[in-house]
Amino acid sequence: MRIATFNINNINKRLANLLDWLATAEPDVVCLQELKAEDRAFPLAAIEAAGYGAVWRGQRTWNGVAILARGATPVITRRALPGDPSDDQARYIEAAVNGVLIASIYLPNGNPQPGPKLAYKLAWFERLIDHAAELMAAGVPVVLAGDYNVVPTEADIWPGHHEQDNALLQPEARAAFQRLLDQGWTDALRALQSEGPLWTFWGHLRHRWPNDKGMRLDHLLLSPDLAGGVSRTARGGEGASDHAPTWIDLQPKAGRKAGATLRRAPPSCGPPRPVQR
Repeated sequence: MRIATFNINNINKRLANLLDWLATAEPDVVCLQELKAEDRAFPLAAIEAAGYGAVWRGQRTWNGVAILARGATPVITRRALPGDPSDDQARYIEAAVNGVLIASIYLPNGNPQPGPKLAYKLAWFERLIDHAAELMAAGVPVVLAGDYNVVPTEADIWPGHHEQDNALLQPEARAAFQRLLDQGWTDALRALQSEGPLWTFWGHLRHRWPNDKGMRLDHLLLSPDLAGGVSRTARGGEGASDHAPTWIDLQPKAGRKAGATLRRAPPSCGPPRPVQR
């Protein structure tokens, strides 16, 4: 089962990009973030015509998350992250697909920092850590996929950057991400490629895409051991999002209903190669 996460950065504006990628990559499950569309504006008809069922939580102008499943409708289990009933930002949705519990996550950005936006990001992160611990304790196969808005280490951003003041790199956010991993989650992309560039995001400004000045913001954390890769070609398309689709392949273990084994993705969709200068 191929599970992907993709910050689409406005689903209606980039619907053609999404549909082209779905037809090419044929993922079984897709977690989307930054829909930037309220619930009634979600393009369900076009997605169903592409062969996918969907659950979503939209929000006007900003945020919004969804889970798509090829040939099936995800069984929704949560439409919000628990821990703060007053939080109305559409940043978390959770559903079961083919025996795997999947969450689509859009963690707050936190900029500008310091200030209330960083405080909200860190508080939201604490709620995610608490809920993830409950999911881990349940002993079911889980994928926590999405745009975490965290660069985990200096190996996850282009060398020579000047982003030290960016909320994505703050030590508090990095420490929270590590505490999440310490619960036992596998960082699927780094499980396959432990060193070297593995960017998932290239900003639209300052020629960062053609100069390969990227960072790793999109993560797939998994309860079993898994492999991962980044589909870079979609980021280079006309009108593309500033994030690339990021995905893993799950292969059930023989004689078991749950679990996965390490499997490398096809070379054409593997991790990005450094730009030749």
